[in-house]
Amino acid sequence: MDVTIIVVGVIALIAGAAISAVIFSRREKQSSQELHNEVEARLRDAEAEARQILKEARVAAQEEALRLKKEAEDSIGQRKSELHGQEMRLLKREQKIDKKKELIDQKEVEVLEREKRLQRRATKLDQKEKQVDAIIAEQRSLLEKISGMSESEAREQLLKSFEEEVRQDAATMLRKIEAETREHADKKAKEILSLAIARYAGEYVAERTVSVVPLPNDEMKGRIIGREGRNIRAIEAATGIDLIIDDTPEAVLLSGFNPVRREVARIALERLVLDGRIHPARIEEVVRKVEKEIDVSIREAGEQATFDVGVYGIHPELIKLLGKLKFRTSYSQNVLQHSLEVAFLCGVMAAELGLDVKKAKRIGLLHDIGKAVDHEVEGSHAIIGSDLAKKYGESREIVHAIAAHHEDIKPETVLAVLVQAADALSGARPGARREMLETYVKRLEDLERIATSFKGVQKSYAIQAGREIRIAVSSDKVSDAEASLMCRDIAKKIESELSYPGQIKIIVLRETRAVEYAK
Repeated sequence: MDVTIIVVGVIALIAGAAISAVIFSRREKQSSQELHNEVEARLRDAEAEARQILKEARVAAQEEALRLKKEAEDSIGQRKSELHGQEMRLLKREQKIDKKKELIDQKEVEVLEREKRLQRRATKLDQKEKQVDAIIAEQRSLLEKISGMSESEAREQLLKSFEEEVRQDAATMLRKIEAETREHADKKAKEILSLAIARYAGEYVAERTVSVVPLPNDEMKGRIIGREGRNIRAIEAATGIDLIIDDTPEAVLLSGFNPVRREVARIALERLVLDGRIHPARIEEVVRKVEKEIDVSIREAGEQATFDVGVYGIHPELIKLLGKLKFRTSYSQNVLQHSLEVAFLCGVMAAELGLDVKKAKRIGLLHDIGKAVDHEVEGSHAIIGSDLAKKYGESREIVHAIAAHHEDIKPETVLAVLVQAADALSGARPGARREMLETYVKRLEDLERIATSFKGVQKSYAIQAGREIRIAVSSDKVSDAEASLMCRDIAKKIESELSYPGQIKIIVLRETRAVEYAK
């Protein structure tokens, strides 16, 4: 504040000096007395003004000082208040920390006491454990003396008893699960199969493996043989089929592995006999004409089969192979007719299961396509058929189902299983197929042999043309639970050792009889 007053005074003096200089310069001509008086008057005015300014400056400085002092006091008061609040909070926190410390100290004391108690208890438990071990050892020694068995022998016997008990429980549970599953599965399967059978009724044509050509008379045999046998040699060379001319009245037998060539030979020979002109040139001409007609007939048969089933887009070569199945038989069942039936059955069952009906029919129609060439290529007809289907652009699912329909590979799709079921159903229906007597008897003997090879079996009977086998077991050697397991084991052994169409039902009979006599 003093510096401000001095500055104001200096400014006033400078201002007065400046004013005096200006006045002095203007009135240099005036007299010095007047000038001196005027200067003094001006100086007095300047001094008065300076004192006034100085006074105002002092007042302003005092007011400013008071304002700054008040602001400083307010700030200091606010700061003191904040510091007081922080001090109170710190004091409360310190009190809480002190309380927690007391609790922790108390808990530490409790933990130490608990540890001491646990240590004492552990010591007692160790002592008791030693006592128990000693007692167990004493009891074990006593048991070994009483039973006459060592510990390992007793353990083995105990494990054996546990194993038998667990096996019984497992067999009981397995039988229960199988019964429940069979109840639902059999019901559904029977519904589907019965519906499929009801909706499809096929005709079976029994065809012989050797073709027979009737003759008007026995003299025709000599004309067929020809001079020095040239006619019969020409027929055999042109057709690839053997002619058997024996004592059979008014008939000639045609024998050959290729059914298409046998059909060509049969039609050609019938036309030659009807025409009467039998010589090598005529034979070759008729055989060529019949071969062309058979090719057309094969293609028409294949196309008709695809039309009947309702599947399209099959490769022309596959259609031709389908037509060849018309001249192929399996156990006297026509393979093309069998394929059509399997296709319809697959379609019916697929519709019931909500599957692709067209794809199911396609698989059923093509499942035996390998039989058209299996006499020319080595291997199973299922694998040959799958290779052909793959070669001519069929989908992977269809190729797999064809290969798996005789378990050459494991079925991985529902459609593959459907084809197996439809194939077995078509081949196993009464009258569908015929077997050689020796093969039939051998299969029955093998079934009974496998059944009687199991321990506890008294008798076994193969019935229903080998579709079912009934096994009687000793009730004192085989329990109910073991009978269930034996039935399963026999089925597994039959599957691994025998080859058969369709399925075989295994029934294990266990009977307990109580006999007493009244005297």
